[in-house]
Amino acid sequence: MVQYAPTTGEVFVTVSEFIFDTAEATFESDVVNRSYETPVVVDFWAPWCDPCRTLGPVLEGLAQERGGAFLLAKVNVDDNPGLAVRFGVQGIPTVKAHQNGEVIAQFTGAAPERTVRDFIQRVAPGEADAVLGEAASLLATRHWEQAEEQLRVALDSQPHNSAATLGLIRALIAQGKGDAALAFIEDFPASSEIVAAQQLQPLAKLLAEVERDNSNVVDEVEMLEAQYWQSARLLARGQHAAAMDGLLEVLRQDKGFRKGEPRLVILGVFALLGDDDPLTRQYRDELAGILF
Repeated sequence: MVQYAPTTGEVFVTVSEFIFDTAEATFESDVVNRSYETPVVVDFWAPWCDPCRTLGPVLEGLAQERGGAFLLAKVNVDDNPGLAVRFGVQGIPTVKAHQNGEVIAQFTGAAPERTVRDFIQRVAPGEADAVLGEAASLLATRHWEQAEEQLRVALDSQPHNSAATLGLIRALIAQGKGDAALAFIEDFPASSEIVAAQQLQPLAKLLAEVERDNSNVVDEVEMLEAQYWQSARLLARGQHAAAMDGLLEVLRQDKGFRKGEPRLVILGVFALLGDDDPLTRQYRDELAGILF
């Protein structure tokens, strides 16, 4: 696997089960022949190519994440100009997917991670992809428990799948399982989806506190604290509208309560429900009215 030293830019290689370097002399056996059994994605790159340094780790991460659903072959075009000519490489990085001895799909340039992920799912669908599709439907219809079951199945075969991990975090939070969600957030795979996972962290932390200590009775604490914990319990029961009503009331009384924690929790609820959810649209406007 090609990697780069962060300061010097020096190239070095790490052996991987699913990632390997190939050359003109071995291309037929490395790529063409193996593509009859497993899709082989070929990454044409060069050490001096900055976009290659962006795309390479994304491809390598997906190869590891998908656990053998496809193989990744790396071609240094400086060392193998004949392969670049043979496959009509006009610019780098260029990626070409091989199956049954033929190129079945390709793209050029450092595409965004989401685009690369979609490309890989298209050319090398794994067993977990069907499960993930079912889980996405369950999440959309808020069948949280069933979604959790499906996502755990997907992660059994692809433990570093960031989309499955994010979906599982959402399903756990929706069921009030804050501690379990936090464990996945804290160990989230390196990917662009880590931002979405981090947005759910304040909500998960609050639910974890509710799980650990249900003794936050309303009359034990001062008024705003009581309102806050009542909202937390409502969240744990999935009563999102009532919970956000309470959190907004806390912010109306004191925008700086717990250093703005209620705002972060509400944003986490928005992330859980999705931008198109009617509650998100309604309460986003109300939140903006209070804060601004």
